[in-house]
Amino acid sequence: MPTAPRLLPEPTARLRFREMAENDLDRMAAMLGDPDVMAYYPAPKTLTESADWIARMQTRYAEDGHGLWIVETHEGEFVGDCGLTWQSANGERVLEVGYHVRRAMQRRGYATEAARACVDLARQRYAPIVLTAIIHPENRASRGVAENLGMTHIDDDRAYPWIERTVMGMALEPRTV
Repeated sequence: MPTAPRLLPEPTARLRFREMAENDLDRMAAMLGDPDVMAYYPAPKTLTESADWIARMQTRYAEDGHGLWIVETHEGEFVGDCGLTWQSANGERVLEVGYHVRRAMQRRGYATEAARACVDLARQRYAPIVLTAIIHPENRASRGVAENLGMTHIDDDRAYPWIERTVMGMALEPRTV
């Protein structure tokens, strides 16, 4: 299978991005294992599930050129992950911007800042396209990030019998000079 060209969002005023690696396991497992961070997932992730998460992202980098990237401050402090992944909503393939911020770094605007850099990358690479954020309906913080990006409610995903997910979205058009 051919590999896709690797993409990476541009650094922001406070943040930089890089691909996940095996040596990120402790940081990722702490974040993905935190019940507060994972409150809207079926359960926090175990160490093994966190290792699988990293492996899936590495596969996505190779196959798609993108996935969720490690987000850290310019000083190297781990913030979380954020990126672009192909998902399914109501059986349709959609491009999603996703984000997780470790508890100690929440409520500082990092998720919006990182996601905005991913929106810019999606616009450069995929526009015209509808970019989505698929969110648990009770996750007000995540919905707030999506709204800060300019997304609005476009659908409800009923593909899974155990949850109805809110699909936020925005049309991305190519930038004109």
